[in-house]
Amino acid sequence: MSFNPLKEKGIPLEKQVESWQQVYAEPYDKEEVHPYTRTRIILMNGIEVEAAIFKHQFARHCSDPDINRQLALTRAVEQQQQKIINWLSPANESALEVTIGYEQVAVDLTAWLARTEKDPNVKAALDFALLEDFDHLYRYANLMETVENKQAQKNVRDLTEIMPGRPTMLHHRHPFDNQRTPVDYQTADILTKLHILTIVSGEQQTMNYYMNVGNRAATMTGRALYQEIGQVEEEHVSHYESLADPTSTWFERLLLHEYNECYLYYSNLESEVDPRIKKIWQHCLEQEIAHLHQAVELLKQYDGMDAAEMLPDNFPELTIFQSNVDYVRDILKNQIDLTCDGVDYVNMNDLPSDHRFHRHQELVNSGLIPSQEVIQEQIAKNGIDYRLEVAGEHPIERFRQRQEVLV
Repeated sequence: MSFNPLKEKGIPLEKQVESWQQVYAEPYDKEEVHPYTRTRIILMNGIEVEAAIFKHQFARHCSDPDINRQLALTRAVEQQQQKIINWLSPANESALEVTIGYEQVAVDLTAWLARTEKDPNVKAALDFALLEDFDHLYRYANLMETVENKQAQKNVRDLTEIMPGRPTMLHHRHPFDNQRTPVDYQTADILTKLHILTIVSGEQQTMNYYMNVGNRAATMTGRALYQEIGQVEEEHVSHYESLADPTSTWFERLLLHEYNECYLYYSNLESEVDPRIKKIWQHCLEQEIAHLHQAVELLKQYDGMDAAEMLPDNFPELTIFQSNVDYVRDILKNQIDLTCDGVDYVNMNDLPSDHRFHRHQELVNSGLIPSQEVIQEQIAKNGIDYRLEVAGEHPIERFRQRQEVLV
């Protein structure tokens, strides 16, 4: 079904600020919610947080009071949208259960974006980090089984596998090696631009979540694991945000933010299975259409650019959550030993012994390594690590044994 938000009216801006009663939404039942309803909620929470952060940064770099007033109006609505969405998560869902949801987002969103990405540079960036988020899911699932006696299969069902990816201890690269080659937005496909903004927002939300909940973990190993993986999320945000075109104007970025929000709410609307949540996506879409129209006018007024010439007649292929088991296994088989050398992806075994990757590894991994320790504790408790192997044994032979901590 084709859809062009530029041709829709949406809810007028002056009618968008809502009462507390309207903003509050009943949380979902964690025992009944579909895993991909949860992932859509987590993603859109990150999208709205990015919207608020971006508009605050825009205002801090803008001296025009009229522009700042308009940004403040839509920013207030974005904040209300974020409250509606984030408050859908119930209080009886532990931080670790939510974390499993975050990592399921990271795996299946990244895999879908990579599968549909047209730019080889961006696809390579997605495939590379996919294997790291996949391993994070494995580490947190083992922590949850050890500490809370809960199995992550209940959260992810059989949609996303849980087993070792590229080991987390090998994710720690020198910051110089987390920078990619930017995309030229003058020639890039619209879907590439949307993919970059979406993945930056999602990874940023994960980074922020771990920064704030990691010190709430019940055990010292859990606290340490959040620290370690939280630092990798910083690497991922740097990795992805460096793909964005730094020459875009503030108004071009504003337009892309609003268009992406319309696109993702519409994507959710088309794939959501929960009728109550579907109404929330519909309402937010109608609000975002008006935000997009505001961005169109600002772009025309201050940059002299016509948004209709920059955006397609209809939305490109929608972003959806679906199982990506076979795709992830294929990337595992072919890219497990990759790391980065500047902007290039290389086999870590081919790096010279004095490369900064090795020096950085020696520095951060001296002593206890939380991502290894969490598996050791699980093996000590139950004899084997925790896995969910839907499509058979691990595709890489050296990762098939389950009684020892692997690297």
